[in-house]
Amino acid sequence: MNILKEIDAHLLKAVRFSFVDQHGILRGKTLAVDEVRGALERGVTVTSTLLLKDTSHRTVFPAFTPGGGVGMAELEGAADILMVPDRATFRVLPWAPDTGWVLCDLRFQDGRPVPYDSRAVLRKALEKLGDYEFIAGLEVEFHVFRITQPNLRPSDAGQPGTPPDVELLTTGYQYLTEQRYDLIDPVVQLLREGLEKLGLPLRSFEVEFGPSQFEFTLAPLPGLAAADAMVLLRSAVKQIARRHGYHATFMCRPKLPNVMSSGWHLHQSLTKGGRNAFTAEREDLSDIGKQYLAGLLEHARAACAFSTPTINGYKRYRPYSLAPDRLIWGKENRGALLRVIGAPGSSATRIENRIGEPAANPYLYFASQIHSGLDGIATRATPPAAADTPYEAKAEFLPRTLSEALEALRSDKVLRAGIGETFVDYYVRLKEAEVARYNLEVSDWEQREYFDLF
Repeated sequence: MNILKEIDAHLLKAVRFSFVDQHGILRGKTLAVDEVRGALERGVTVTSTLLLKDTSHRTVFPAFTPGGGVGMAELEGAADILMVPDRATFRVLPWAPDTGWVLCDLRFQDGRPVPYDSRAVLRKALEKLGDYEFIAGLEVEFHVFRITQPNLRPSDAGQPGTPPDVELLTTGYQYLTEQRYDLIDPVVQLLREGLEKLGLPLRSFEVEFGPSQFEFTLAPLPGLAAADAMVLLRSAVKQIARRHGYHATFMCRPKLPNVMSSGWHLHQSLTKGGRNAFTAEREDLSDIGKQYLAGLLEHARAACAFSTPTINGYKRYRPYSLAPDRLIWGKENRGALLRVIGAPGSSATRIENRIGEPAANPYLYFASQIHSGLDGIATRATPPAAADTPYEAKAEFLPRTLSEALEALRSDKVLRAGIGETFVDYYVRLKEAEVARYNLEVSDWEQREYFDLF
């Protein structure tokens, strides 16, 4: 894509150069259009400590020590790294006047890839597929609330700051009812128009189970394009909503009365030569599909660290809740961790993984699936029998906490080798810093339980 021609054609005045950080959040710089040509040729510098922060934006690693706290001289002293734009990702932002946007990869000053770039982690996984192509369909739940108090007093600043006070757009639990959809349609229109102008392949807009809860789905896309689309969808939804007085959140389980958990259901398949490799003529799933399924089950506990990367996300794994709680699969069963969808001869045959939370970094989530599935194929693994009663099946449970998932990741040789020892050790340390901060906080539960009793 000729970005300079696009800038001229749309009379743009600024372009945002962004990269996806370790948490799946967009960061970057906005440049005046006169600076864009040079940025396209040389890249844009950003501070390397952006890669060393937890979700509160606190720097976890001692950046001003030898090796920048991670054993890399290139990162010492908060040194600069480069954002190198992927020109094919350029968009004109429909909600931000006169502004373009482009997604970037991270490089050291000498051009080498930065090993903590999550987009590079997915590229590495996709290369391991060989003749196969990873196809992903996104089914994303989230909440949109009306802001009643933005909480912008100086006392609300912090790491993190005070979130806004909100009220519901709808009440009750009226899943897929048209009346409720009509109530939220003005907000859906705002979001739909913006997402359409970004070129995202929208499929459906739904009223989810809980109050003020939405679900958007996207048509299947190849791996990197699907991950890019997820990042762009989340960022666009939040920005468009905020400009119109709404707060959109992809947090799994907000602490609000009667609000439900949100999940991210990842539909996945492999194609080869343009044909679905999971399709079988006489069965619901091909041999390759069964082996891939077995690999997903084998490494699901460790992959939780990527599919469910927040402390909050583990509060969703509840029995009889349409969320999984143990390592099983089922045919068209929404209580199972892995749901096989399709029929003999169906080109739409796929595996739906219901484990993820919508806050997950899609590059890491997809990479964990690919490495897990490929291990199943490599070992010709056989999945157990399908579960008809998912919340009563005798099977190992999913991790109950982020700490438990991180421990599983530490000991999973396949994911450590596939994603890389360097990245896994770095990622685990970042997440352990979040857990440590959480454990030092006195919760409402503790106050209620002990303050009067003892």
